[in-house]
Amino acid sequence: MAIWKIHPIVMGTKRFDKGMMTYQQGYGTPYVIPIYCWYLEGGGKKVLVDTGEMMPVITEDREKAIGGKIHTFAEGLARFGLTPEAIDVVIHTHLHNDHCENDAACVNARFYVHEKELEHVHNPHPLDFRYLEDYILDVEENGQIEVVTGDREILPGIRVMHTPAHTEGGLTVFVDTAGGTAAITGFCTILENFYPPKEVRAMEMEVIPPGTHVNAYEAYDIVKKVRDAADIILPLHEPSFAAVETI
Repeated sequence: MAIWKIHPIVMGTKRFDKGMMTYQQGYGTPYVIPIYCWYLEGGGKKVLVDTGEMMPVITEDREKAIGGKIHTFAEGLARFGLTPEAIDVVIHTHLHNDHCENDAACVNARFYVHEKELEHVHNPHPLDFRYLEDYILDVEENGQIEVVTGDREILPGIRVMHTPAHTEGGLTVFVDTAGGTAAITGFCTILENFYPPKEVRAMEMEVIPPGTHVNAYEAYDIVKKVRDAADIILPLHEPSFAAVETI
């Protein structure tokens, strides 16, 4: 069994209302989230989960808000001796623009994307303005995409689960690490979604669905399912990982 290390690299931020992460909770609270590219080291392949923003806003106040440094794609990879051309595999949690803006730079990579994400990126609902097909056209036209239709192994020690909580084609990435099974969530959340404060638990809610979701009830169940299937939970926008070198 391959054992991997996970390196969270901040490649952008968003400033918005906290309720965008926590459904029915935290509305009116200003919040800054990091946008990650996750580098999976080990197993003989150079693997990324998502590719982040192409032109991130890098300011002192945003870095202070998330507690870590913000990088461009090339700079973030260079921290680990990588270049975009060296990447072998990219696994997409989903295809909202902030998760795939640097795809075209990974000219030698194989991209794993759920079929529902490809459908929506080319024909998005008006409510889902975060899909911008320009960012994936190059890799699609180059034949670099491998379509995922359900749960499957990608590489030894790395597997995906279809988790349509935030989008219909969301993929949660399970990674075998020395500390146990880590789950890079296939939906946009923070740790509070998985471990709510006591006032939320007092309402008999074990978890909080993503603020933006396909179906709130199904999203609630999916968050619980992922929480219970992993030893380590890595929500896509949790600020506390911004200063973490390795998981």
